[in-house]
Amino acid sequence: MTTTDVSARFLQLHLLTFYPPANLNRDDTGRPKSAVIGGEPRLRVSSQALKRAWRTSDVFAEKLGDHRGARTQRLGAEIEAHLLAKDAPPDEARAVAREIASAFGKVKGEKDDNPTYTEQLAFVSPEERAAALAFAEARVAKTKDAADKKSLALALLRKTDTAADIAMFGRMLADSPDFNREAAVAVAHAFTTHRVVVEDDFYTAVDDLKRPSEDAGAGFVGEAGFGAGVFYLYICVDRDLLARNLGGDAVLTRTAIEALVEAAAKVGPSGKRASYASYARTSFLLAEKGDAAPRTLAAAFVKPIGAEHGVNDYLGASIKALRDTREKFVRAYGDEGVRALEMDGVGSVDQATTALADIVRFSGEP
Repeated sequence: MTTTDVSARFLQLHLLTFYPPANLNRDDTGRPKSAVIGGEPRLRVSSQALKRAWRTSDVFAEKLGDHRGARTQRLGAEIEAHLLAKDAPPDEARAVAREIASAFGKVKGEKDDNPTYTEQLAFVSPEERAAALAFAEARVAKTKDAADKKSLALALLRKTDTAADIAMFGRMLADSPDFNREAAVAVAHAFTTHRVVVEDDFYTAVDDLKRPSEDAGAGFVGEAGFGAGVFYLYICVDRDLLARNLGGDAVLTRTAIEALVEAAAKVGPSGKRASYASYARTSFLLAEKGDAAPRTLAAAFVKPIGAEHGVNDYLGASIKALRDTREKFVRAYGDEGVRALEMDGVGSVDQATTALADIVRFSGEP
């Protein structure tokens, strides 16, 4: 493992991505999430939806491999199945699984349909999973005695490890706060740079086996909300904290940042994707790196794009507004030693591909 100091503490990413009609992230009524900004309604995508899309993406799988955790209630069930596969008595396998799962959260009642599940999702690293399975085997083999909750947590939980996604996005263990992980990556909710009103899609489905002699009505009638727009997303990476969360592993820290940048540019939420084919890639990406206190550029869109008469190139106008707002901050506060690099996907595809690769390298390097 290579350990080093990170020379530029903060990495800030500003992304503009256009989505055609879609329902990327739904609220409790099934309609696209929204927010009122500058007195106007905008579409919104939550940071939770974005982070899950990135964590479960092929980009993270290919770049980070086994350096990824699992957010789950089912560690106890996995432990129980593991012990049963090793011919442990069923009653003992369940008791040990419940005991060990309690280190990661409150376990459901013994009479619950899933008595080895925890009540909450726990973000578990590969090291912690391996330690839990090994501890369970030792308990069944009688080479380890039952441990109180504090001792069990000390034996199984880690304050640093190689789970890059836990290091980036953090975790909270309510019953073992000493092993919480402060998120090194702050992700804002994405929102449209312009006014958007959610529209309603009234749709029907026809019964293919209905005979011509029957009525001409549909077999099903439904309604769904959708919207389209250019979304602004802001991400801030505390590179020092990320390195500390990963135990000072400089190589893994760099790889994690590179995976994040690529995933943010290429991967979005999959909500109702089969209905809308909502695959999109970032059209414009501005990366900034330095030690100065971070700041979002969301102020560029307090006044919604399109408010001026005749503006209909929302993407081009959004790019200009973002650049202009950054320049205003530089004039007001100075550049503060912050370096910047852009990818403008509106131009040549080859140029955009090269620029994204440059930004990935720029983001990962000290």
